[in-house]
Amino acid sequence: MYFLAAWCLIGTQSPEKKYKPNPERTRQLFPEILKLTAGMLFVASASTGLFSFPARAQQKDSVRPVVVQPGTPGQPSRTLPSSTRATLPPLSHADVEFMQGMIMHHAQAVEMTALIASHTENKELRSLGARISSSQSDEIKFMKRWLAARAEPVSMAPPGMPGMDMSREPMPLMPGMLAPHQMEALRKAKGAEFDRLFLAGMIQHHNGAVTMVKDLFDTAGAGQDAELFNFATDVDTGQRAEIRIMQGMLEKKSSEEKR
Repeated sequence: MYFLAAWCLIGTQSPEKKYKPNPERTRQLFPEILKLTAGMLFVASASTGLFSFPARAQQKDSVRPVVVQPGTPGQPSRTLPSSTRATLPPLSHADVEFMQGMIMHHAQAVEMTALIASHTENKELRSLGARISSSQSDEIKFMKRWLAARAEPVSMAPPGMPGMDMSREPMPLMPGMLAPHQMEALRKAKGAEFDRLFLAGMIQHHNGAVTMVKDLFDTAGAGQDAELFNFATDVDTGQRAEIRIMQGMLEKKSSEEKR
């Protein structure tokens, strides 16, 4: 750009004459060259911005979100308006009761694992208990968030006639939960006896959770929520795996006691 401006001001000789640099004239015209260069730069930048504006606007329009609704098997997908918003699937009463019941179910498992530290020195059982306590505590938090997002209470409504005060009535136990006398025996046991009662009780407890998942999926219209479906499936898989681990530990303990 600078050399173009210099040529405009200095290179005014006729084509017949060969150009010879004139340093003195160049120094005299230097301020004018700077002004002309600045003007050319301004015009170039202005024209570039002017012509690039529509391109930027077009690019901005082109990045609008595209919402595609997958079609049913054999049917094409549909493009929905960009204003489309996701909505929660229809709420099933069985889904809510499953989450509420599983919170209570998990809470007893966490209560059982809390006894391990003061009732046994079995390192393998301590490690298992820590995993169960951590995973089920996290799952309780998830279930509470799931219910809160749907404006549902965390606790199940006590059974009874409408209008009756059932707040003092004990809640029915979920499948597999330990009865009060079983929990009392676990609290009183120590050492090897505690280990045996804990493993037998937790296997019973886990089998109950598997039953709850089966009952959920056997209920018409239940388990359609994606989050709940994934959670219930994970519960089923995880509980079955831990049942096998605890059965192995219990068998190992029984064989050791027979020696």
